[in-house]
Amino acid sequence: MIATIGASALRTIATERAGLDALHAAVGNGLAAPFAAAVEMIRAASGRVIVTGMGKSGHVGRKIAATLASTGTPSHFVHPAEASHGDLGMIQPEDVVVALSWSGETAELAAIVGHTRRFRVGLIGFTSNADSALGREADVALILPKAEEACPNGLAPTTSTTMQMALGDALAVALLEARGFSRQDFYVYHPGGKLGAQLKTVASIMHQGERLPIVGAMAEMADVVAMISAKSFGCAIVIDAEGKLAGIVTDGDLRRKLGAGWGGRLARDVMTADPRRITPDALAVEALEMVNRMRVTALIVADAQDRPVGLVHVHDLLNLGVA
Repeated sequence: MIATIGASALRTIATERAGLDALHAAVGNGLAAPFAAAVEMIRAASGRVIVTGMGKSGHVGRKIAATLASTGTPSHFVHPAEASHGDLGMIQPEDVVVALSWSGETAELAAIVGHTRRFRVGLIGFTSNADSALGREADVALILPKAEEACPNGLAPTTSTTMQMALGDALAVALLEARGFSRQDFYVYHPGGKLGAQLKTVASIMHQGERLPIVGAMAEMADVVAMISAKSFGCAIVIDAEGKLAGIVTDGDLRRKLGAGWGGRLARDVMTADPRRITPDALAVEALEMVNRMRVTALIVADAQDRPVGLVHVHDLLNLGVA
């Protein structure tokens, strides 16, 4: 039984992979030009991308709309069956419609397609049939290659929806790259969850001001130890006479260097010079990578003049949910 089910899974994945291979080949053999035209049409539009499709194509369309919206291309989904009952008002002349229909003859799309022709709204079609109604009417027709469905009856949309999804992802990524959409831009649309945590900047999570355990290079070790104890970060940031970062004194330094007592020594005598630091505009995920790679528990945040302006502790990153 397990072997039979495993064989079915392998056959399904192999069939869908063959469809993706065919799509990959199509981009290198004619599909690239209309794909580029679709990207340029969306880039030039001052409105939004309206994605539509019926049935399984509609479910794929919702995902494509969500991916576009989250990567800097304003977009939403309009259900084709609702369009003729008032939702056509969601589509404006400055928008671009992306319609998905494997056959290209989905009857429920007629109202939206007709609306785009009447009001000169840009229409991009995802279909496997160039001679279909959608293929003929679209300003840009993205013709997907014919492919075998993974369903043994050849009926349930499987390979076809995988190909539509992949082409939609390719469209979103091409637009993202064309617009220079950065990781900081990405955070604007993904403030929640682990991804949002990773995209937070160090400046937004660092301890600063009175919370910083800062001592001068000439501070006596009794004062340094008192500062470490008072601020509870396990370290003291050492600055020079100009307020620039000089070093750090950690609990480990105290154990290693003060076993026989501090005997008149100063912070500069015990500190580790050139400590690990990070800039305020760095991402939290970069801070996590540094503490893991360097095996430290805290990073000093320094500005462009190398003045300490904050401190990030590994506990801050763990509590944030970056790890």
